[in-house]
Amino acid sequence: MTRKGPRSVLIIEARFYEDIAAELARGATEELEAQHIAYERLAVPGSLEIALALSLALANGFVGRAGRHRGCIALGCVIRGETSHYDIVARESAPGLHQLAVQHAVPIGFGILTCESREQAWERASVEGRNKDRDAARACLTLMQLEQHFSSASRR
Repeated sequence: MTRKGPRSVLIIEARFYEDIAAELARGATEELEAQHIAYERLAVPGSLEIALALSLALANGFVGRAGRHRGCIALGCVIRGETSHYDIVARESAPGLHQLAVQHAVPIGFGILTCESREQAWERASVEGRNKDRDAARACLTLMQLEQHFSSASRR
């Protein structure tokens, strides 16, 4: 479902682990559809690229108060391996998104999993498991409602 509107969300999904990414997207989109929220999906290679993709979307008016989408859901998975690459990606992805959220006052649901194994990633991503992707969608929607509350209150 790709619909646009004032209550639309951009989902930026890292596709490095295709199977886990598909499950993350499934949980997030099911929650958005249940709440009648329009969305658009955008794929990037890995979790480290999510912040730059969102930054480009913000810079071009694609996301933000006057943009096509009001909020963003960041979905990805980082699994510890044999090198320090995991530490770099895990350490850099959250602060990059947090900085964009605060600097641009854009609601972001953070759904980037940092896991020790594929089994742990599946448990967190699975719609039948912890469904962290649903939690990321709910966080974004809650922040969008909070923004609307403050916006309405300031007009009174």
